[in-house]
Amino acid sequence: MRNGVLFLFVILLTIIPLIFIKNAEFGGADGQAGKVITEVEPDYEPWFNAIWEPPSGEIESLLFSLQAALGAIIIGYVIGYGKARKKYSSAKE
Repeated sequence: MRNGVLFLFVILLTIIPLIFIKNAEFGGADGQAGKVITEVEPDYEPWFNAIWEPPSGEIESLLFSLQAALGAIIIGYVIGYGKARKKYSSAKE
């Protein structure tokens, strides 16, 4: 029951902002930070350049999604391992 309520809450947190924000373009923090930096210091030159630039925005999104999925898998594994270890170590005693 509690998991169902939490799942519904997460779905609502995802959908409600999309309903209230009409015709908005979702941009990343990197782009916004770049604009602010050029406004504050027009002669600013970055310290580093990208080693590799993805050929399209779709590939960039794919790589970002894969990175997020891999992180979620690792975090889920660590949490599951910890719970199982706690469960089975208390069962031995």
